Amino acid sequence: MTEIDPVTGLPKDLGVWETITKESQKIVISLERKKFNKFTTIIEGIDEKEINLKELASDLKSQFACGGTAKEGKIELQGDHLKNVREKLTKMGFAEETIELKKGN
Repeated sequence: MTEIDPVTGLPKDLGVWETITKESQKIVISLERKKFNKFTTIIEGIDEKEINLKELASDLKSQFACGGTAKEGKIELQGDHLKNVREKLTKMGFAEETIELKKGN
Protein backbone atom coordinates (compact mmCIF):
# COMPACT_ATOMS: atom_id res chain seq x y z
CA MET A 1 0.00 0.00 0.00
CA THR A 2 1.28 3.47 -0.83
CA GLU A 3 2.00 6.05 1.84
CA ILE A 4 -0.16 9.17 1.94
CA ASP A 5 1.51 12.54 2.50
CA PRO A 6 -0.15 14.14 5.55
CA VAL A 7 0.32 17.67 4.15
CA THR A 8 -1.03 17.26 0.62
CA GLY A 9 -3.21 14.18 1.07
CA LEU A 10 -1.70 12.70 -2.09
CA PRO A 11 0.35 9.51 -2.44
CA LYS A 12 4.03 10.12 -1.69
CA ASP A 13 4.95 8.26 -4.89
CA LEU A 14 3.78 11.24 -6.95
CA GLY A 15 6.45 13.52 -5.47
CA VAL A 16 4.19 16.54 -5.92
CA TRP A 17 5.19 18.19 -2.65
CA GLU A 18 8.89 18.18 -3.55
CA THR A 19 8.12 19.75 -6.94
CA ILE A 20 6.03 22.50 -5.34
CA THR A 21 8.74 23.07 -2.75
CA LYS A 22 11.47 23.37 -5.38
CA GLU A 23 9.49 25.92 -7.38
CA SER A 24 8.84 28.14 -4.34
CA GLN A 25 12.48 28.52 -3.19
CA LYS A 26 14.26 31.89 -3.48
CA ILE A 27 17.83 30.85 -4.26
CA VAL A 28 20.85 33.16 -4.39
CA ILE A 29 24.06 31.89 -6.01
CA SER A 30 27.12 34.01 -5.31
CA LEU A 31 30.82 33.86 -5.96
CA GLU A 32 33.35 34.72 -3.24
CA ARG A 33 37.10 35.00 -3.38
CA LYS A 34 38.73 33.13 -0.51
CA LYS A 35 42.32 32.61 0.59
CA PHE A 36 45.03 32.52 -2.07
CA ASN A 37 42.66 34.04 -4.70
CA LYS A 38 40.57 30.84 -4.84
CA PHE A 39 36.89 31.12 -5.77
CA THR A 40 34.00 29.54 -3.88
CA THR A 41 30.47 29.26 -5.24
CA ILE A 42 27.87 29.70 -2.48
CA ILE A 43 24.24 28.63 -2.82
CA GLU A 44 21.83 30.09 -0.24
CA GLY A 45 18.08 30.18 0.24
CA ILE A 46 17.23 26.49 -0.02
CA ASP A 47 14.96 25.40 2.84
CA GLU A 48 16.76 22.70 4.85
CA LYS A 49 13.52 21.34 6.26
CA GLU A 50 12.10 20.50 2.87
CA ILE A 51 15.16 19.62 0.76
CA ASN A 52 18.13 17.57 1.94
CA LEU A 53 21.10 19.96 1.58
CA LYS A 54 23.76 17.29 2.09
CA GLU A 55 22.28 15.16 -0.68
CA LEU A 56 21.95 18.16 -3.01
CA ALA A 57 25.55 19.22 -2.24
CA SER A 58 26.75 15.70 -2.97
CA ASP A 59 24.97 15.70 -6.35
CA LEU A 60 26.44 19.08 -7.27
CA LYS A 61 29.96 18.12 -6.15
CA SER A 62 29.92 14.97 -8.25
CA GLN A 63 28.44 16.84 -11.23
CA PHE A 64 31.16 19.51 -11.21
CA ALA A 65 34.00 17.29 -9.92
CA CYS A 66 34.84 19.63 -7.06
CA GLY A 67 34.98 19.70 -3.30
CA GLY A 68 32.47 21.42 -1.09
CA THR A 69 30.22 21.27 1.92
CA ALA A 70 26.68 21.89 3.15
CA LYS A 71 26.52 23.80 6.43
CA GLU A 72 24.56 26.57 8.14
CA GLY A 73 21.80 26.50 5.53
CA LYS A 74 24.06 26.98 2.53
CA ILE A 75 26.10 24.94 0.07
CA GLU A 76 29.71 25.87 -0.70
CA LEU A 77 31.42 24.51 -3.81
CA GLN A 78 35.11 24.98 -4.50
CA GLY A 79 35.70 26.85 -7.75
CA ASP A 80 33.75 29.16 -10.07
CA HIS A 81 30.55 27.28 -10.98
CA LEU A 82 28.22 30.29 -11.03
CA LYS A 83 26.43 29.72 -14.34
CA ASN A 84 26.70 25.93 -14.33
CA VAL A 85 24.98 25.64 -10.94
CA ARG A 86 22.01 27.64 -12.20
CA GLU A 87 21.58 25.31 -15.18
CA LYS A 88 21.90 22.20 -13.01
CA LEU A 89 19.39 23.45 -10.41
CA THR A 90 16.93 24.25 -13.21
CA LYS A 91 17.31 20.71 -14.56
CA MET A 92 16.71 19.38 -11.03
CA GLY A 93 13.31 21.11 -10.92
CA PHE A 94 14.00 24.48 -9.31
CA ALA A 95 12.27 27.40 -11.06
CA GLU A 96 14.75 29.44 -13.12
CA GLU A 97 13.10 32.76 -12.28
CA THR A 98 13.66 32.16 -8.55
CA ILE A 99 17.43 31.70 -8.96
CA GLU A 100 19.46 34.90 -8.62
CA LEU A 101 23.14 35.20 -9.54
CA LYS A 102 25.39 37.59 -7.58
CA LYS A 103 29.05 38.30 -8.01
CA GLY A 104 30.82 38.62 -4.67
CA ASN A 105 34.10 40.30 -3.80
